[in-house]
Amino acid sequence: MEPAAAPAPHSLALLIRLATEQLARAGVSDPGVDAELLVAHALGVSRGAVQAAGIRGDDIDDETAARLAGLVQRRATREPLQHITGTAPFRHLELRVGPGVFVPRPETEVVAQFAIDALTAAASPSPIAVDLGTGSGAIALALATEVPHAQVHAAENSVDAFVWTAENFRAVGAANARLAFVDLEHAFPELDGTVSVVVSNPPYVPDAAIPRDPEVRLFDPPAALYGGEDGLDVVRVLSRVGMRLLHPGGTLVIEHGEWQGEPIRDLLTADGWRAAATHPDLTLRDRATTAVRP
Repeated sequence: MEPAAAPAPHSLALLIRLATEQLARAGVSDPGVDAELLVAHALGVSRGAVQAAGIRGDDIDDETAARLAGLVQRRATREPLQHITGTAPFRHLELRVGPGVFVPRPETEVVAQFAIDALTAAASPSPIAVDLGTGSGAIALALATEVPHAQVHAAENSVDAFVWTAENFRAVGAANARLAFVDLEHAFPELDGTVSVVVSNPPYVPDAAIPRDPEVRLFDPPAALYGGEDGLDVVRVLSRVGMRLLHPGGTLVIEHGEWQGEPIRDLLTADGWRAAATHPDLTLRDRATTAVRP
């Protein structure tokens, strides 16, 4: 009996180029980056290691090439990269994500920074923060790990999302972070008047505004996207709940779409908030509005 043939080698650099071309044809916004990240996932290495291997002229075998082809095909159908790899980076964290939970975006890292800055500036030796509608837990876990002297409470009311949230809370293991499955409007009454920062990335897409990107339109949970006719239904809830939870001088931080700053400022000011201000993200798009409880 002849010995089995050894797996044929495949040029890694060529496969990255072909994957990039396939993803570009599919309309993926940054096909080269996604191709390298899919190769990294297939090989179980970092993206930097993939880039180095491509420069060296490394090869991969048939089995790995076939696995990579399957991953690239999934991404070409516009399945989110994070669903394929099972993880999403957020600041210094690697979070588990998948169907049923909103994938954290880079722009939300700026929103988290506003909350972190306000929490760090709080006069209390053990300030309290609340993240309403925490989703994957991204903002809450960033606060808990970057402001370790704070106590962080996170609320989520989607069963599908909560599975991922709980997994991320277990994985990060921040002793100062508490997760609760609770309706946002009735969250944490025991904290009324004691909280320094309330932060949220609520659903804010108007019901009639269908997201352009298939990754969002087809894969993000609708409950995490749509916020009523004007997109501000949950913001109205946050205004009431924030006023209940925060102590005087406490800060409310809300993420929103780039055209919603003015109506949110007007809404908050009408509800009695002070110093409502809208802030841009790193792309200079209005992304977050902050306000202070009187």
